[in-house]
Amino acid sequence: MNIGIIGSGTMGSGIAQVAATSGCNVKLYDTNQAALDKAKASLEKILNRLIEKGRIDSNEKNRIQSNISYVDNLKDLADSHLTIEAIVENLDIKKKVFSELETYVSDNCIIASNTSSLSIASIAASLQKPERCVGIHFFNPAPLMKLVEVIPAIQTSKDVLDKSVQTIKDWKKVVAVAKDTPGFIVNRVARPFYGEALRIYEEGIADLPDGEAGFATIDWSLKTLGGFRMGPFELMDFIGNDVNYTVTETVFKEFYFDPRYKPAFTQKRFAEAGYLGRKTGKGYYDYDENGKIKGSLDVTSSAVERSLAESIFERVLAMLINEAADALFLNIASAEDIDNAMTKGVNYPKGLLAWADEKGIDWCVNKMDELYNEYHEDRYRCSPLLRKMNREQKTFFN
Repeated sequence: MNIGIIGSGTMGSGIAQVAATSGCNVKLYDTNQAALDKAKASLEKILNRLIEKGRIDSNEKNRIQSNISYVDNLKDLADSHLTIEAIVENLDIKKKVFSELETYVSDNCIIASNTSSLSIASIAASLQKPERCVGIHFFNPAPLMKLVEVIPAIQTSKDVLDKSVQTIKDWKKVVAVAKDTPGFIVNRVARPFYGEALRIYEEGIADLPDGEAGFATIDWSLKTLGGFRMGPFELMDFIGNDVNYTVTETVFKEFYFDPRYKPAFTQKRFAEAGYLGRKTGKGYYDYDENGKIKGSLDVTSSAVERSLAESIFERVLAMLINEAADALFLNIASAEDIDNAMTKGVNYPKGLLAWADEKGIDWCVNKMDELYNEYHEDRYRCSPLLRKMNREQKTFFN
């Protein structure tokens, strides 16, 4: 199968590696020759590390490398059966590239976008054959992350959707099919992990007795009691406060300013100050030259009252479950795909809907009602699906 990848940055290069490893003939396109050279050198380092770890041998390395060619002319993708675009998140630029690409490829070529937030319908509208367009959203780093969201636009044909899903499965990835709505599954459902953590911080309830800001308290609570690999402030620093804030702002706007997705002034100010996280050496935490947090994130149980830690964890968890339930209520994806998306796409310790079953649907409803009764903000409205399931004493999976 001939695969064309548009954009040789981290994501495009990663997708190229995935396809080449699966035996596809890949052409990695970029207008910048220096970027192509960098991508080629980066793949060499990655494959050498895999050899050192004993995961592949030199023959496998050579096979993968021989499956990728590097091109700087869009016409070189003319023989592609599938093209995946992984360039800047700008709708106008993507539309321009897609319109040109369509003049070179065959009528049967699937044209896909790796966008994480833009409308697939809008991108498809730039094509003469919009039914060939689909969203295929990988997560970074693409070779390691198991999840791929596949997003059909309202124009996408069933045949294109089916072929896209099968191709990604053939590449040994877990597929979650999502409706073409802002944030798809992961970037929508995960918003409370950041947003509610920021809200808790801004209220000051997590601050330590010595006056130290509560970032570490909140992170400790989510990691220790929830089993998350990284706390929300660690993760925002890892992603970059500029990137994470922009995604939040975009989702907020695209959902017609629904208060559930309202951005936080704290993150906006950090982004404005240039405190972007690991990449700038300062964010919610300070970082050394190796990108490691200075000091320790461990918060002893004596410093954080157990009841406070539990209230922080349960508040964030309830908001996450509520968001996942609402995604199911609005038919964004199936229950199985929603839970797979969160465990395989962002490494959550459990699927949120399975977690709801474990905690009890009544617990979820009561927690949301407690928050709403305290704040009287629409941000804390309980999903109609959770209320219905509670009345009918149903669960998501059991």
